[in-house]
Amino acid sequence: MAEAPFGLLAELTHRCPLRCGYCSNPLELVRRRDELSTEQWCSVLDQARALGVLQVHLSGGEPLGRPDLPDLVSRASGLGCYVNLVTSGLGLTSDRLADLAARGLDHVQLSVQDADRRDADRVAGVRAHHHKLVAADLVTGLGLPLTVNVVLHRRNLDHVAGIVALAERMGAQRLELANTQYYGWALRNRAALLPTADQLAAAAPVVAAARERLRGSMEIVYVVADYHEAHPKPCMHGWGARQLTVSPDGTVLPCPAASVITDLEFDTVRDRPLAEIWHDSRSFTAYRGTDWMRDPCRSCARREVDFGGCRCQAFQLTGDAANTDPVCSLSPDRGVVDLVLAAEAPPGAEPDLVPRRAAR
Repeated sequence: MAEAPFGLLAELTHRCPLRCGYCSNPLELVRRRDELSTEQWCSVLDQARALGVLQVHLSGGEPLGRPDLPDLVSRASGLGCYVNLVTSGLGLTSDRLADLAARGLDHVQLSVQDADRRDADRVAGVRAHHHKLVAADLVTGLGLPLTVNVVLHRRNLDHVAGIVALAERMGAQRLELANTQYYGWALRNRAALLPTADQLAAAAPVVAAARERLRGSMEIVYVVADYHEAHPKPCMHGWGARQLTVSPDGTVLPCPAASVITDLEFDTVRDRPLAEIWHDSRSFTAYRGTDWMRDPCRSCARREVDFGGCRCQAFQLTGDAANTDPVCSLSPDRGVVDLVLAAEAPPGAEPDLVPRRAAR
């Protein structure tokens, strides 16, 4: 039997005021009418805690778009969970934040698109940057821990020093610099987002120096651009191992992007208990552990380090989620990734970003 999950990503809604072209939400967004009700989300939280979940990440889309967010924070906190709000900051006011904190909110993770207003607003598709600065002030002013999350890509990777400086000014205790993972809208916009090898080489020492300089005052997490790596990232510490995601309509996923694997059926909390889905469902057991692996993964010394890489990426690039992640230099499909990199657009010639559309 699988160990208990540590964290729950509760995607309360796909509605969002931003239109970021790197969004990992699926192209087919869940509509408002199909979202779980307050009572259903409370049941999910109850079941998650009974299953062993200790951290609840309230996300979206934009979770502030749910009027029942305070009730859900109260429920998760009352169950003894550490409660994190993952937000764009738009719609966050002093009164709303104070109420959430009083109900047990422990932490805020705030998305930022770039180092300055003009470039950030261009990526967000709306005038959002100023609101993020205000939101950060509200969070730190109330004494809540703040994480700043920045998705890195071709259009902002050269600004990483400025992004670090911005996070410092915002009072962040933690900065996540996450190179784009190509799922959902990000895959749709891959040609416009894919960084060059030169950009990555220039950014690496900047991040390393910032980590050293800020050691003890701000933690910096750097997620590599794995298309350019020799080995895949250890996705989610293994399929169905530590985390689970519940989508706005109640679909339960081993990782936020798992719905891209279209030949795998995913259960929903409307039809099946969460514990049963976690322990016994085909979707969670399909790639759990290492028994499912083929060579070269099966005989690789790294099989319990990177777990064969990302199942979603393997499916999207090869059509079979059981294949070795093509990012791996040992994968027989590595040529697929090399072709993508070889087709890289010259600087300034990349296509325009297709904005994420609004969920209805």
